[in-house]
Formats: sequence, C-alpha cells, structure tokens
Amino acid sequence: MDIGCHLPNQGPLATGEALSSFAREADRRDVASLWVSDHVVFPRTATGSYPGGRFPHPPDKPYLEPVVALAAAAMCTTRARLGASVFVLGHRHPVVMAKMLTSIDALSQGRLICGVGAGWWKEELEILGAPFRQRGRHADEILRIFKTLWSADEPAFEGEFFRFRDIGFAPKPVQKPHPPIWVGGDSPGAFRRVVTLGDGWHATSKTPAEFREALPRLRAVADQAGRAFETIELSLRYTLRDDLIAKGPQAVVDELVAYKQQGLRHVVLEFRRDDLGRMLEILDLVTSTVRPAVDRA
Repeated sequence: MDIGCHLPNQGPLATGEALSSFAREADRRDVASLWVSDHVVFPRTATGSYPGGRFPHPPDKPYLEPVVALAAAAMCTTRARLGASVFVLGHRHPVVMAKMLTSIDALSQGRLICGVGAGWWKEELEILGAPFRQRGRHADEILRIFKTLWSADEPAFEGEFFRFRDIGFAPKPVQKPHPPIWVGGDSPGAFRRVVTLGDGWHATSKTPAEFREALPRLRAVADQAGRAFETIELSLRYTLRDDLIAKGPQAVVDELVAYKQQGLRHVVLEFRRDDLGRMLEILDLVTSTVRPAVDRA
C-alpha cells in the first residue's frame, strides 16, 4: 500500500518556505505522493454538510490556492506523485483547469494524480459560478472535456454547460492517455462517476468498517456498468490525529493495515498542523516506523 501525505498550505504555513521545505523532505524520504485540498474562498455560511464532520478552517484563515501549491510542489520534488483530495470540478472553467493540470503533469514529468469531486459547499460553488443543483451533470461534463482536450488532436465539445470547437490544445499530458482520474464521494452519483469516467475511487474520512461497507456498493455499480472492479484504483484520505499518535506507532499501523487488508492501494495521511517542526516529526514517524511496519503486514 502506497502512503502519501497532505502538503502544508494553510494558516502560519501558507508560505513558500514551509511548503517547499516539507515537500523536499517528504520527497527525500520517498513518500509516495503529496496532496492538496481544494478551496478558493471560505464563505461565512454553509448550508451543506462537510464530509469529514465540522469544517476545520475559519473563514479568514490563510489558505494557498491548491493548483498553484501543487505546481510549486512539482518544481521542488522529483519522485513523489502529486494529487488533489479533491479538486472541486465547478471551481474553475474546465478549459483553464485542463490546461493547468496538463501543465503540472508536464512540469512534474508525468506525476499528476487528478483527484476530483462534485463538491458539497453550496455557497462556495455559487460564488465561483457553478450550478449547485446541477453540479453532478456539470462535473460529468467537465471530466469529458478534460479527456477530450487531453487526448484529441482536434478537440471539440458540445454540451449542456460548455461548448467549443476549432481550438488547439498543447501540451498534452505526459501520462497517456491522460493522468489518472480518482473520483471522490460515495453517493450513487459519485460511484457512477467513478465507474464511467474515473480510474479510481478516492474515499474520505471513512473508518475501516465504513470503507468495508462501501466496497460492495461500488462493486455493484461497476458490475451493472460492465466495469471490472479490479480496474478501479482504491485510495483513501485518512486524518492522522494526535490522540491516535499518542497511543504509539502500533496503533497507527493497526489502523492502516485494516485498510490494506481490504484492498486499499493508496492512503493519503492528513496531518497538517500549524507548526512545521511538528509536521516534520510526524513525517519522520510515518516514514521511519509506520510505513515499514505496514509494508511487512
């Protein structure tokens, strides 16, 4: 099971020095992947339900724009994959976003993982011009646009929300036919999106028991669509809490092994803190103690 981690990009660590220092150290320690989460603004009201429980950031907290942060990480690393957990598809015009993502893939020499989701925050989506009530169809259309721009010699698209023709689009992604698309969410619509438009499923904030419960539902959707379940990459974002760390390394290992035994291929450890020194301590724990034990299990 590959182990990645979330980049520092918020609060006191919303700086180039903090992000690059952590990214370089993680890359030096052979961390499998480095990740961002996608928010552009934090509205002061929220009528939606955050998938991880209470939304962790106050409205005025500094938070680096995630595409820019991932591009910066691409330029100061050489080995780690670069992903988003997840890019919200309605946050940016799809032609612009497709160009930004293919640019990251080019700058990183083919290390991008394109994590995507339809989003949950009505106020944020509407501020950025996305139709909240139609966000599922809107997201599907954007993914089709990405694939068209990334692979077609003469890209053209005619859809409900977007249309274009007679354009060139280069560079194409280094990865062929395109960077892997890992779809977040576990609603029926999200699972359909995983199976019909994605290369993998990216779960969020699920306990091992919740992850185990979701897998048969995803498999049923794949079976109905004629998609081999084994072709779907399984990944998960896992919050590494201080109370779990305080129980000792074996407690962390046991949690991660419980996912590994269910077929999880890639876990993103979220241990952002306001202190870079503390983040580097946790990184050392993960790479020197936890990862070897998980590999042996």
